[in-house]
Amino acid sequence: MAISPHPTQVLIQQFTSGIGLPFQKLLKSEIIEDILKEMGVKYKSRIYNPIVIIWSFLSQVLDPDHSCQNAVSRIISYLASEGIETPSENTSAYCQARKKLPEELLKKLLEISAKGNEEKVDKKHLWHGRCVKSIDGSTVSMPDSLKNQEAYPQHGSQKKGCGFPLAKIGVLFSYATGSVVGIVIDIFKTHDIKLARKLTDYLDAGDILLGDRAFCSYIDIYSWKKKGIDSVMRLHQGRLQKGKKRPKYTVSPPFKKKKKTRKCPHDRLILWEKPKRKPKDISKEDFYSLPKDLVLREVHCYICIPGFRTKEIIVVTTLIDAIEYPSSDILDLYDQRWQAEVNLRNIKTTLGMDILTCQTPEMVRKEIYVYLLAYNFLRSIMYDAGDIFNHKPIRLSLQATRQHLNNFSTKWVYKPRKGVKKIYKTMLKKIADSYEKRRVGRVEPRVRKRRPKAYPLMQEPRSVLRAKMKFA
Repeated sequence: MAISPHPTQVLIQQFTSGIGLPFQKLLKSEIIEDILKEMGVKYKSRIYNPIVIIWSFLSQVLDPDHSCQNAVSRIISYLASEGIETPSENTSAYCQARKKLPEELLKKLLEISAKGNEEKVDKKHLWHGRCVKSIDGSTVSMPDSLKNQEAYPQHGSQKKGCGFPLAKIGVLFSYATGSVVGIVIDIFKTHDIKLARKLTDYLDAGDILLGDRAFCSYIDIYSWKKKGIDSVMRLHQGRLQKGKKRPKYTVSPPFKKKKKTRKCPHDRLILWEKPKRKPKDISKEDFYSLPKDLVLREVHCYICIPGFRTKEIIVVTTLIDAIEYPSSDILDLYDQRWQAEVNLRNIKTTLGMDILTCQTPEMVRKEIYVYLLAYNFLRSIMYDAGDIFNHKPIRLSLQATRQHLNNFSTKWVYKPRKGVKKIYKTMLKKIADSYEKRRVGRVEPRVRKRRPKAYPLMQEPRSVLRAKMKFA
């Protein structure tokens, strides 16, 4: 009499040989088990064990249908295909198992995935042989539950019962792979620079931090430089010299125009004075230990592209060697800062993390980590496709990668090893074909053609409106 395999083993095999095939090196079952042992987490041998839940959660966010019902249906179909007794289609057991999943486990897996992607990077994808990391902030909304409101209050301008809880996220991206290197989650009122300070642990000596004007702070630029981290930021509006002519003192070789839309920039060394007032979130000891001034480099450039809101850019950097880092390269690097915005759009709009579905703060954070883990796995495939077919990985389409993965993964499950390799290489080729060329100087009006539906906005809680309708 043949002994039927345990349902858990069947599910793990189905996930890892299907949609999880490209990620086996980054997410081995042994790695998950080792982390659980370190954390002292014990679990019973049931269908919904942590490994199955992680794979199911990942496939849930990669699928256009993010519902728990769809995730349970996928598990049922895997077991039914092997002739094993299937669980109930009720999502209660699955949701309870997700709730038991340690938040720290998902956070560590995200760090492992980022590290695995960075280890792949070839020197040709670095900037001047150095690792660049870009930083940006954004918000995500979640269901209007009592616990979510307590942890992540809604916007102050919204009436009680008429808004949704908001969380502020600060994300650190890799310039070479586009992967998420680090993330912090806080309340909506948190300023971007405070998020950046919490992300400093994800930066290494020799890195270059790329950010917009929100991160251009005297205190932080000095603290990063002290740790061996250079920065390239847009000048904060508070540092602009209003009413004064900017000197044209050049400290670098003449700028060679690569694009017709740019004029020759002014490149000079500047002396930044220490702020006179101590910020509230900095201790007296730290503030008084700061130097009286900093020598920085300022590159000033005019933008002459029709339709662009920005007409001039002033970039401040600690890369003061004008021979090693020409002004044209500095401006081109800052031009790549917009990729962080594109990455956030991919995560929030393409993958669907903009509006979360969980009812508690703990599950909301887990949901964010799983979305970013899935995003990093897609970036891993995109890097492989770009590296093999000689394309810049960051310019490949994330949406096309997700579509090809969901469609191809159902075809290689029952194929022999040679057949799997052939199908997988075909998938990488199709992903590489989705290369998005840069459309320099493209002019697009910032307007929407499609009109919204003519529904009135909610001005009172739904319970109040419902009561008024009953007694009208």
